[in-house]
Amino acid sequence: MTLIKSISGIRGTIGGVAGDTLNPLDIVKFTSAYASFIARRHEGDGHPKVVVGRDARISGEMVRSIVCGTLMGMGFDVVDLGMATTPTTELAVRHHNADGGIIITASHNPKQWNALKLLNADGEFLTAADGAEVLDMAAREAFEYADVDHLGSYTADDDFDSCHIDDVLALQLVNVEAVKDRHFRVCVDAINSVGSIILPRLLDKLGVEYTILNAEPTGQFAHNPEPLEKNLHDIMNKVKEGGYDLGIVVDPDVDRLAFISEDGTMFGEEYTLVSVADYVLSHTPGNTVSNLSSTRALRDVTLHHGGTYHASAVGEVNVTTKMKDVDAVIGGEGNGGVIYPESHYGRDALVGIALFLSLLAERGVSLTQLRSTLPEYYMAKNRIDLTPDTDIDAILDKVKAMYADEQVTDIDGVKIDFADKWVHLRKSNTEPIIRVYSEAATTEEADAIGKEIMQVVEQMV
Repeated sequence: MTLIKSISGIRGTIGGVAGDTLNPLDIVKFTSAYASFIARRHEGDGHPKVVVGRDARISGEMVRSIVCGTLMGMGFDVVDLGMATTPTTELAVRHHNADGGIIITASHNPKQWNALKLLNADGEFLTAADGAEVLDMAAREAFEYADVDHLGSYTADDDFDSCHIDDVLALQLVNVEAVKDRHFRVCVDAINSVGSIILPRLLDKLGVEYTILNAEPTGQFAHNPEPLEKNLHDIMNKVKEGGYDLGIVVDPDVDRLAFISEDGTMFGEEYTLVSVADYVLSHTPGNTVSNLSSTRALRDVTLHHGGTYHASAVGEVNVTTKMKDVDAVIGGEGNGGVIYPESHYGRDALVGIALFLSLLAERGVSLTQLRSTLPEYYMAKNRIDLTPDTDIDAILDKVKAMYADEQVTDIDGVKIDFADKWVHLRKSNTEPIIRVYSEAATTEEADAIGKEIMQVVEQMV
């Protein structure tokens, strides 16, 4: 069993001993610490306000009740969205003029996991410094509960999905009429979570005919919930055999997005952002951002449209911070996360779906035709297992020095950019391993350059 405390929140497996897993005592402690952090920043009269949303995990109702009760005990007014996507909750923080938000979701992790993801008053994830402050408060138990006359209130807002959908449809580059005229037939894998609630409503508004797989928000995930090819054979076969125009896959909290082409093949998780960016840049040229482990194809597309590409450290808050710094018009992560500032600074599969369908409708192409127009790269992912006493930072410094003649970026591990390929080495925050991501023009080349660097590292150990 595992409990992981990080600057982005707390996550762990359900059940077990206090302090070792995500259990009621730790949920209370970290919710209280977050509330204390938010209270320091609350301005004006009245109680601070926090929005709470959750995905459909089996443990979600248990965690939700503890979180809401703890916030009320801290003197906070709670707006409870019930089952809601991560981007829905982010938007609701701003809509309700709240001081923050808590999303109860372990994203793509299996059903035994859950987590508290923490938002600021802008509906965005806490910065590293703010997250560290919350962890410090939790460690010191530096919080005080309200007396009976100052307890917070509870309000349910169980239809904020409508506001989220309206926000998406109002985006300038979402071409609702063109999508309706295309009469798309799509197959959706909603993984038995909150996507099964909100995606049919979005697709109805877009005039899309659809079939929903795993359509009950029970939290009983039908397969490993990470939207990778190895987990998606059922929908891939369904799309191929059923004559659909495309398949749509989301993770349990609907911030990651992957597509299946009409022939039943993966469009490519990395290419969700690339294709949406190509569409956005064709209408609104500007800068883009993705993290260091994302495909080089975004850089190529950005340059093609006359913009400048920027790389950030891995992690959504790092991407959004960089996007603000360079005034990016589109950005995200290669794991299928699309961040479109015209809507909000958060990964949002609904925004990604609406923009992607608008792209297909306006250009009159299929997914396989669209894929053939984008830069072609292939990625390999490996890892180096080390011992707990290995000085990983020292190893990465040596690698950096060895490849000083190449373009090297060290804002997050070490990334070596060669003329026609790259390798990114990052140490894990939770295990004694180095993750090795590499990309090149073919799978074989990507794997070869990754293993070449791995051999260099292994000789240093």
